[in-house]
Amino acid sequence: MDKIILGLLILKSRTIYEIRAKFADNLNLMYSSSTGSIQAALKKLSAQGYIECTETVENGRRKKIYLITDSGRAEFSDWVNSSFDAAQNKNPELAKLYFMGISDVTRRQKRVRELITDLEKTNLTLSALYNDGLTLTPSEQYRDLFNYQLMTVKFGRDYTAFQLEWFKNLLSDMENGII
Repeated sequence: MDKIILGLLILKSRTIYEIRAKFADNLNLMYSSSTGSIQAALKKLSAQGYIECTETVENGRRKKIYLITDSGRAEFSDWVNSSFDAAQNKNPELAKLYFMGISDVTRRQKRVRELITDLEKTNLTLSALYNDGLTLTPSEQYRDLFNYQLMTVKFGRDYTAFQLEWFKNLLSDMENGII
């Protein structure tokens, strides 16, 4: 989460509310948008000297605005230009599938059906987001950033579609007594 926040702050200084909104709107497949997690990450980044906070008063309310430091920019650059680590692509939820054979038999199909419903909703959302993105023309300054963000949405959509098909096949095998 730390590096994502640095990336967001490279683009624009933000309040914690704006950071949380970005997570909730665009990054929720990668990280939770909980305020507590974001606050912990901001505290850590501040202690490392990667971000600073300024305070302003707007409409009688105190507002903290976070901005990235030069060392934060360097840290983000090192991270974003480093190699991908395929071993980090883990899904802890697969542990439920791994141990499903010793779970409550009457709940198994119900849980898989619920997951399929959730995956269908996520797939619709990501498909709409991707299709909307195809209609946009970003400015030259942000074209590369936009294209890679759009490819991230496409990855999420395609990965969700794969999971959806896989779990539908599992449910079919469960219903037909194969599993």
